[in-house]
Amino acid sequence: MKIIVTGGAGFIGSNIVDVLVENKHSVVVLDNLSSGNIENVNKKAKFYESDICDQKKVLEIFKKEKPQVVIHHAAQIDVRKSMADPIFDVNVNIIGSINVLSTCVEAKVKKIIFASSGGTIYGECKSVAPKEDSMPNPLSPYGIAKNSVENYIKFYSEIYGLEYTILRYGNVFGPRQDPNGEAGVVAIFSQRMLKNEDVVVFGDGKQMRDYVYVCDVVDANIKSLTKGKNEVVNIGTAKTTSVNRLVEVMSKSSGYKKKAIRKPKRDGELFKSFLNINKAKKVLGWVPNVSLDKGIKITLEYFKGSV
Repeated sequence: MKIIVTGGAGFIGSNIVDVLVENKHSVVVLDNLSSGNIENVNKKAKFYESDICDQKKVLEIFKKEKPQVVIHHAAQIDVRKSMADPIFDVNVNIIGSINVLSTCVEAKVKKIIFASSGGTIYGECKSVAPKEDSMPNPLSPYGIAKNSVENYIKFYSEIYGLEYTILRYGNVFGPRQDPNGEAGVVAIFSQRMLKNEDVVVFGDGKQMRDYVYVCDVVDANIKSLTKGKNEVVNIGTAKTTSVNRLVEVMSKSSGYKKKAIRKPKRDGELFKSFLNINKAKKVLGWVPNVSLDKGIKITLEYFKGSV
C-alpha cells in the first residue's frame, strides 16, 4: 500500500513510518522539519521537505506519489503556543489540514487517518471517562482546531466520499518526543532527571492525565489502515496518573533524588483528562499493551543516549 505520512519526521509520525516500512508498505514522508527531525526519518521511506500550508507543493507531491492512504500528523502541537498565538495555530492546524483534505480529494486518495486530541477536545473530565459521542468542550485554540478539522473531515467524507478514521489521542509519550519543548512532560522530565537538573511541577501536581505509550498509538494507526471506516475512536488507557505520581515513578526508575520545584498553575491547563477506550476495542480490535512503568523505563533508556 502507498501511504503518505504528514509530520512523518516527528515524534509519533516517525514511529508510525518505521512500522509501516517493516510491514512492507511504500511510505512517503512529508514534513517541514519545524519540529520534526530528519534523523527520525526511516531510510527506506521517501522524504519531501514541505509544508502542509503550501497547497500547490502538497498537491504536486500527492499527484506524483498517488497514495491510497494519508496519515495526517503534521501540526502545531503546543497547546500553550496556540493560546499565545491562535492565528498561527489556525493557519497550520485548520488551514493546513484543509489543504491536505482538498488535496486528498483531488489526488483521489481513498482514506485519511487523522491524529486528533482526546486530551483537549473533551475539556475538563468528570469522574467518568468520556466516550466518542460526549459533547466536545475544547478549552484551548489547539483543541478547537482539532475539533474543527474533525468536522471538516466529515464534510469531505459526506460530499466527496473520502473515507476516514479519526484517532483521539490521550497524552502520548515515548522515544523521540521532544524534551526541549513545552509539551511532552515525560520527555521533559526524562532529560532533566538524567541530567540531574531541577524538575518543575506547575500547581499542586494533582493534575491527572491518560498517558499512552507511542508504540500502542502506532498500533492503532496500523489497525486503522483496514478498520474503523468513518469512525472517531479514543486512543488512551482509560486510566489517570497525576503529575506527582509520574514524578514518583520516573524518579524511582531513573534514580533521581531531588524534590520537584513547585511553580504556580498555568492558564488553560486541564485538571483531569482521560478516555473511554471501549470503542477502540470493538471497532479496531485495539487495546494498549505497554504499562506506564514499562513505557517509562523504555523512554528513559532512550534518553540516556542523548544525555
